Amino acid sequence: MRHVYIKPHSPQLNGKVEISHRSDKEEFYQLLTYTDDVDLNEKLAEWERFYNFGRPHGAFNGKTPYEALRNML
Repeated sequence: MRHVYIKPHSPQLNGKVEISHRSDKEEFYQLLTYTDDVDLNEKLAEWERFYNFGRPHGAFNGKTPYEALRNML
């Protein structure tokens, strides 16, 4: 698979990534306080678990990404 960069802030080119970045910015980074890189990595791992297993997503009719994937299998 070849990696291709897109123009920043181009939801028409890659809307899912742009929405994910916006969610990260508004729901994670702006609310974050951390002391060092280890602390940041731990909080990021916690956020990723919540985002994938605990946070309802409008794109999945209120289901988490995990629930949506599980229903597809």
